[in-house]
Amino acid sequence: GFSHAKVSALRDLAAKTLDGTVPTTRTIMQCEDEAIVQRLTEVWGIGRWTVEMLLIFQLGRPDVLPINDFGIRNGFRIAYRRRSMPTPKHVSRYGERWRPYRTVASWYLWRAADREKQGMTVL
Repeated sequence: GFSHAKVSALRDLAAKTLDGTVPTTRTIMQCEDEAIVQRLTEVWGIGRWTVEMLLIFQLGRPDVLPINDFGIRNGFRIAYRRRSMPTPKHVSRYGERWRPYRTVASWYLWRAADREKQGMTVL
């Protein structure tokens, strides 16, 4: 069965869907990315990272940079040959130059991290 936390999250998701907090598919397609983040993170158990993954992989939004994602930060470290892990703030500031296609940059950063993990040449 489901854990108590998952049951609570599902109940909150259902309640917030019924009360309109969670937008319909039609509405969500017309919302700005940050508005979607704000609305969906009101649901218990749904955080910013979860919504960013929805924006990238389900809604196909072109300008999402999940700065708190370990793979993104590690890929940035690898791609820019840094010794230490960059802060989310640093990735965010640097990522401004990738607008309006930060999702594409995210894909490449994840790939760099994956290739290093597999022992493959990155750059």
